Amino acid sequence: MDDREILLETRRFRVVRRTQILPDGRENTREVIEHPGAVAIIPLVDDRHVCLIRNYRLAIGRWLLEIPAGTLEPGEDPLVTAHRELAEETGYTAQLMEPLCQMVFSPGILHERMHIFVATGLTPGPTRLESGEQIDSHVKPLVEALAMIERGEVEDAKTVAALLLYARRQQTA
Repeated sequence: MDDREILLETRRFRVVRRTQILPDGRENTREVIEHPGAVAIIPLVDDRHVCLIRNYRLAIGRWLLEIPAGTLEPGEDPLVTAHRELAEETGYTAQLMEPLCQMVFSPGILHERMHIFVATGLTPGPTRLESGEQIDSHVKPLVEALAMIERGEVEDAKTVAALLLYARRQQTA
């Protein structure tokens, strides 16, 4: 048995209290954030350069350097979301958007699944930021972005995981 009680519902997520009966008969209750899922994109300007965004994150009260990302709309295919978010946040459109992996980042409290894509064949254009977004783009050599991870200058989990996985796969290809 798995019961759920909605505690808070917002435009992007809801907080629920979930109760399950364990095999030994005990009750286990947790508060969980239900999220529709998200995408993140590694925009490769060319074979050696990546477009990162500098994004003000209100939750932690400071700027982060990260890859573009965004929330899935209800029923939306992650590939469609990836193309939309890339254009909105960087202005780039991609000729090719390839899946890299899927990840969960904080499964103890959050059930969000993030779909990571690699975008190539980029064409520049204007950004279309959502109201309240504070984002600017920075094209960096991929090796510099990886060095920034090593130095702790890039600390966003999706960016760290995605860029390191991409770099590892490039080394073994």
